[in-house]
Amino acid sequence: MSRSKAPLAVGLAAAGGVGYYLYSAGGSPRAAEKQFESDAHHVAAKIKGEVPQRSTDLEREGRRVGKEIGARVDNAVDTVNRDVSKAKSETESYAKSAKADTLKKIDEFDRKVEDGASKSKSYVSSWFGSK
Repeated sequence: MSRSKAPLAVGLAAAGGVGYYLYSAGGSPRAAEKQFESDAHHVAAKIKGEVPQRSTDLEREGRRVGKEIGARVDNAVDTVNRDVSKAKSETESYAKSAKADTLKKIDEFDRKVEDGASKSKSYVSSWFGSK
């Protein structure tokens, strides 16, 4: 069975870190501890200083992207509304035209029926002697 080499690597890195701080402090464990705390504090402050900057950058980027998406959605909605309005006006125009044609045909039919009725009335009246 093969064992993981990660614990060995972590242990060597920790020993190397301890050795570095002891060597730089001249062999004094107390001075090495203070140096380590100072470096840790410096790194933590640097990370904390960069995090707000990154979050504001991300916030600005998010707002910019949100505005772009909002503009695209608004543009799409306007296009759809314009197309619907155009289709509605074309449909209304077609409906008015169809209604006018239908009424015209009804009037023509009505005239033909009335003409036919008046001719037949005069024909029937001629049988009985009235004009």
